[in-house]
Amino acid sequence: MLRGLVWRLSTFVACARLRRAGAQLGRNLRFYGLPIASGDLRRLRLGDNVAMINRPEGTALGVRAPTILRILGPDGRIDIGADTGISGGVVCSAAGVTIGRRCLIGADVMIFDTDFHNTAAEGRRYAAPDWPAISRPVVIEDDVFVGTGSKVMKGTHIGRGSIIGAGSLVTGVIPPFSIAVGNPARVVRSIEPGASAAAMPSPEDVADLG
Repeated sequence: MLRGLVWRLSTFVACARLRRAGAQLGRNLRFYGLPIASGDLRRLRLGDNVAMINRPEGTALGVRAPTILRILGPDGRIDIGADTGISGGVVCSAAGVTIGRRCLIGADVMIFDTDFHNTAAEGRRYAAPDWPAISRPVVIEDDVFVGTGSKVMKGTHIGRGSIIGAGSLVTGVIPPFSIAVGNPARVVRSIEPGASAAAMPSPEDVADLG
């Protein structure tokens, strides 16, 4: 009963805040606890049935912090597709982060498309970031599962139906229907497309992420 009340109240408050800030919100969003969102939220889009866990009791592994959504610089953009769930993850964008439909973003995953600071040592501490020079878009296609504690770096493209093992550091291109693990993440085997689709949860289950 208490858990249901937290879902309802959190969803009401989070949607009101995001909508007031100009975010594009789909239908039937669900929030357990409140996310942290900053920047020009007019460039944030959440598709139908997106769910976010923002409190440790909301998922089996717990989360160390609320989900964080940050739009940076003039070109940052976050687009999260329908039926995707995020557990206490961090998504920072200065160039564009696209997460597809029916994705599972596990506890404490970080996704960012920028280095945050300039490459040149001189003035790095105080100079304004040259966002175009240090940022490249990230794309995560439909039906991807990113395991807990993984980091998805700038310029990464993860193909449809793939699984990223827990604690992986992901760069470059991961082909569709692949399992990739490690630091840096390497493809260890392929997945049969039918098996991958069968493993995807229903919209009713997508909020309960580990």
